[in-house]
Amino acid sequence: MPSLVVPTPLVGRIQSIRGTRVMLDADLAELYGVSTKRFNEQVRRNLDRFPVDFMFQLTSAEKREVVANCDHLSKLKYSPHLPYAFTEHGAIMAATILNAPKAVEMSVFVVRAFVELREILSTHRELAAKLTELEHKVSSHDQALAGVIDAIRQLMSPPNPKKRPIGFTVDLEKDA
Repeated sequence: MPSLVVPTPLVGRIQSIRGTRVMLDADLAELYGVSTKRFNEQVRRNLDRFPVDFMFQLTSAEKREVVANCDHLSKLKYSPHLPYAFTEHGAIMAATILNAPKAVEMSVFVVRAFVELREILSTHRELAAKLTELEHKVSSHDQALAGVIDAIRQLMSPPNPKKRPIGFTVDLEKDA
């Protein structure tokens, strides 16, 4: 019976490409226990099961960026083929076309990894919102404190020297 814990390295293999969280064909093939060539053969035989929101092929620039950012994908650097990227639904669909017991078992881990990543991203969004709220509170408190400090400084400053009284006055010291 498979464990309920998602293997942490699996979450690390989920990439963000074109604004979508995906897993590459090489990672899925390794996970499902087949070669990348066999994996892609099965996908090509069942293309009708993979609409554009399930799978897309990377461009040369995207491939270079993925290879540069992911050490475990360095073997793709010299491959003449452009890898395919599978969304969460595409990864599950790929498990159904492989008919391998390991593929079915590992599809559960893939789903859990995508769900865990979704929860992590949700937590980060909540944290960012709370930090923004705190920043607004602190800035309003800073402004209020600056006003209080200015008022205290005004109270601490020496009073202005006496000004000449209003009206006619005689200076008796000058006459004597």
